[in-house]
Amino acid sequence: MPAATDHALRRTVCLVALLNLGYFGVEFAVALAIGSVSLFADSIDFLEDASVNLLILAALGWSAVRRARVGMLLAVILMVPALATLWTAWDKFSTPVPPAPLPLSLAGLGALVVNLGCALMLARFRAHAGSLTKAAFLSARNDALANVAIIAAGLLTAYTFSVWPDLVVGLAIAAVNADAAREVWEAARQEHREAAA
Repeated sequence: MPAATDHALRRTVCLVALLNLGYFGVEFAVALAIGSVSLFADSIDFLEDASVNLLILAALGWSAVRRARVGMLLAVILMVPALATLWTAWDKFSTPVPPAPLPLSLAGLGALVVNLGCALMLARFRAHAGSLTKAAFLSARNDALANVAIIAAGLLTAYTFSVWPDLVVGLAIAAVNADAAREVWEAARQEHREAAA
């Protein structure tokens, strides 16, 4: 990778990590205040994204084999939000109180802005550094799609006064995270085989 591209990638990954860490705090606070499964899932995902990008930043100068191993570790990390969401959803079944729709939609809209910005910044690097930057790009892209669903859940909750839109979106976010983990795992395994050959 040319030095200019490497420097630009490092700067971008660092900025993406800081944006994710900052919005994690915002969304986590709103999720706790209104009792939202989907916002909880998404806030944990922001924390996971910050961790992923910091790991990528550390691993960019490593050998292909070591980067592939970090890629496999990132795939495991991508499963954490999915598992945390399942736990939160299970808890919500015992106390089915819908979250406040306006804060739910507004927090989702803020998250959408952050994730779209991160996805756009990372899009030009998704073919560089293999599974590492692929993990960061896929995560930001999937999160932007999840944020649209969170906004819709807020609107449906306002209309139905039901807990179900929030629960369904939260579980869908868990499924998307699990699929992204699978994609990153497969890419990292392939890189590891190629680097070891």
